[in-house]
Amino acid sequence: MDFNDTPEEAEFRAEARAFLERHLEPKAANAIRGREPRDRMLERAKQWQKVKAENRFAQITWPEQIGGRGGTPMQQVIWNQEESKFDAPTGPFAIGLGMCIPTVIAFGSDAHKERYVHKALHGEEIWCQLFSEPSAGSDVAGLKTKAVRDGDDWVVNGQKVWTSGAHYSDFGILLVRTDAQVPKHKGLTMFIVDMKAPGVEVRPIHQASGGSEFNEVYFTDVRIPDSDRLGEPGQGWKVALVTLMNERLAVGGSPGPDWQEIMDYARDAGTLGNQAFREKLADWYVAAQGYNLTKFRTQTALSRGETPGPENSIGKIITANHLQDICNNAVEMQDHYGLIIDRDKAPADAIFQESLMWAPGLRIAGGTDEILKNIIAERVLGLPTDIRVDKDKAFSEL
Repeated sequence: MDFNDTPEEAEFRAEARAFLERHLEPKAANAIRGREPRDRMLERAKQWQKVKAENRFAQITWPEQIGGRGGTPMQQVIWNQEESKFDAPTGPFAIGLGMCIPTVIAFGSDAHKERYVHKALHGEEIWCQLFSEPSAGSDVAGLKTKAVRDGDDWVVNGQKVWTSGAHYSDFGILLVRTDAQVPKHKGLTMFIVDMKAPGVEVRPIHQASGGSEFNEVYFTDVRIPDSDRLGEPGQGWKVALVTLMNERLAVGGSPGPDWQEIMDYARDAGTLGNQAFREKLADWYVAAQGYNLTKFRTQTALSRGETPGPENSIGKIITANHLQDICNNAVEMQDHYGLIIDRDKAPADAIFQESLMWAPGLRIAGGTDEILKNIIAERVLGLPTDIRVDKDKAFSEL
C-alpha cells in the first residue's frame, strides 16, 4: 500500500487546504450532527455548496462541462479528507450529489441534465432517495408502491419510509413497481419526482435521539410525466444498482465520538486507569487503525486508476458498530448522569448520549449490517449465495 501522496496529490491537497482555510473554521472537537437549527443549517449548506461549485470543488471527478473539475477519484478522496476537518455543512447535499444526480447523469436525458445538474451542484435544489418501504427495507426489490401508465403520465400510489431529508428536499428519485406479473427485480421503474407535487405528503419521524432526519412519504394519485422516467420501464433495478453502489461509498464514515474523544473524557473523569476500560480502549484503537489501513487500500487503488469493489461495504459495518460501542461505554461510565441528555447539564455536552441514540440509524442507513455482511461474504470471500425461493416467481404470486 502507498501511504504518502504523490507530488501531484500533495499539490492538490495544499490547494484544497488553503481554500478551506480561507472560507471555513476548523471543526470543533465535539462537533456532531443535529446541533444546529435546521433553517440555519440549510442556509449555510446552500451558501457553502455555491462557493464550492463556483470554485470547481463541489464534485471533483465530474467533467468540467457539467460543472465539475475533471479530476481524479483520488483528488476527491483528498478533498473529502480535508473538508472533514472543517465546519463544512455538507449533509443536505450528500444524498443528492452522491447518489441521485449521478443516477440522473447516467440515465437521464440531455434535458434532465440541463435542468437538474447545475441547480443541484450550486446548492439551489436538494434531492432525496425514495427506495425503502415498510415491508421492503433491505429487500428493495420487494417494494409495493406502484405506478400505472395513464397516457403521457404515470399515476403513483404507495408509501416510502426512512427517507432522509425528504422534509426539505425539492426533488427525489423514486423507485416503483410498474409490472407485478414478472419476478420482483424485473418489474421496477425509476422516476424523478417533484417533492412539492400534489399528492406527495411528507411526515417527519421523531427519533430517539430527538432529531427528525428520517421521514415517511405518502403518494396519493401523484402524476409523473413519462418524460421524467430514468431508464426503460421494467429496468429500474439496473438503474437502482447505480444509486446503491454510490450509497455504499457515501455512508462509510461515522460522524461522532471516536476512541480519542472517549479517552479524553475518561482522563478528565479520572477513569483512565481502569484496566477493563483500558482493554476496551485498546480494542477501539486497533479497530480504528485497521479501518484506516483498509481505507488506504482503497486510496491506493484510486491513485492507480483502479476501481474499488464491494470490499468497501466493510466501512459502514465497522464504523457504525464502533460508534455504538464507544458511546454505550461512555454513557455507562457516567453512571446515573448518563441518563441526562440535556446538553447544558450532561457530561461532555451530551455528545455520547446523542450519538448513542443516533447510532442504530447508522446501522440501517445504506444497507443493514446483515445485507453488507452478505455482500462481503458472497462478492469478496466467494461464499455461496443465499437460497432465493422467489427468484423466478412473479411478484403477484409472492
